[in-house]
Amino acid sequence: MKNLLVFFALVIGLMSCGNSENTANAKSPEKDRVEVIYFHGKQRCATCMAIEKNAKELVNTVFANDVKNGNVVFRTVDISTPEGEKIADKYEVTWSSLFVNKWKDGKETRNNLTEFGFGNARKNPDGFKKGLAETIRQSLK
Repeated sequence: MKNLLVFFALVIGLMSCGNSENTANAKSPEKDRVEVIYFHGKQRCATCMAIEKNAKELVNTVFANDVKNGNVVFRTVDISTPEGEKIADKYEVTWSSLFVNKWKDGKETRNNLTEFGFGNARKNPDGFKKGLAETIRQSLK
């Protein structure tokens, strides 16, 4: 009787482990997309705030359909939080930064636009939006 119970327990255990269609553990592939990521710390200057404001405005208006479809994503990351710090470490970011990243077949191609952002977002917002829009368009191809 004891051997029979062990046998059934073993069979049930093997059957549960052998289910290759277990969706709880299956990782679905990430969708191809373009991510616009703005990193900032607790203290923010006028230029830092202009980068976020103008980038977010551009993404949510010019690329509204792409945002709705998940083809373009805008993220703001506060690097002063524990979660934000982990993401900042991944991107080797230590202060306000702007990235436009293309995700294709699970692989990320990074485009650091921080210098461009600081040079244009506050004093040349139209030029900033034009350049950022072009970068996003190129990344969507």
